[in-house]
Amino acid sequence: MPKDILYLGDTAYDQQAAYLAGIMTHFGITFDYVASDISPTDEQIAADYKAIILSDYPSKLLSETQLEIIVEKTNMGRGLLMIGGWETYVGLDGGYENTPLAKILPVSMQDVDDRNNNYWPCFVDKQIDHPIAANLPFDTHATTVGGFNAFAPKSEAITLLNISMHHASKSPNGTFAITPTQSIPLLVINQNEAANVACFASDVAPHWVGPLVDWGDQRLSAQAPGSNPVEIGNWYAQFFANLVKWTAKML
Repeated sequence: MPKDILYLGDTAYDQQAAYLAGIMTHFGITFDYVASDISPTDEQIAADYKAIILSDYPSKLLSETQLEIIVEKTNMGRGLLMIGGWETYVGLDGGYENTPLAKILPVSMQDVDDRNNNYWPCFVDKQIDHPIAANLPFDTHATTVGGFNAFAPKSEAITLLNISMHHASKSPNGTFAITPTQSIPLLVINQNEAANVACFASDVAPHWVGPLVDWGDQRLSAQAPGSNPVEIGNWYAQFFANLVKWTAKML
């Protein structure tokens, strides 16, 4: 019997992937893992997983046939989640804008480098109520991310979270002024088709995830078998568990 998730990317199992792998292990989500410098087998791509996660994983490691199978399986109901990074969407070496996946993702990608590295406050701004965000205090305990890939939601898509970007400055009297500048999509989903498909613009792991990795009123220790332990915020962990489960129709 196949695992719940096929998880590709985030460098290596004992590096950045330790975060999402630890979260999935903590919440009882089973998965197979493929590192960012290894191609999956055709058998893995065609297997009956509930969802595939592409997180900071370059398109060049997927053959044209594998990309077409991902599209076919998504159209048949298997979930698809893309998480941001230098090697997803367009990025430094993502290249997904010219692949068959561009047709089934709920966002339109740029045709140039879409990476945004930010030193200014980028607040996570919930737009609508949804099971992915259920019982999470986005409104009362606002958090931020550090970087993201820029994309635009397609007309049929639902934007669940935005990034509210702000300029911060210090006045002569010593107080800080935070002024909003622009709002861009962070989490866009599509549930109009057979499958649940989601695009998260930032990363699940440092450094782009920023303070979101510590978002919570409790500390949570998580560790996938054979990987490194991570200490993270409980709300951060619950959010990504919800996102994965929703994509896989387990929520």
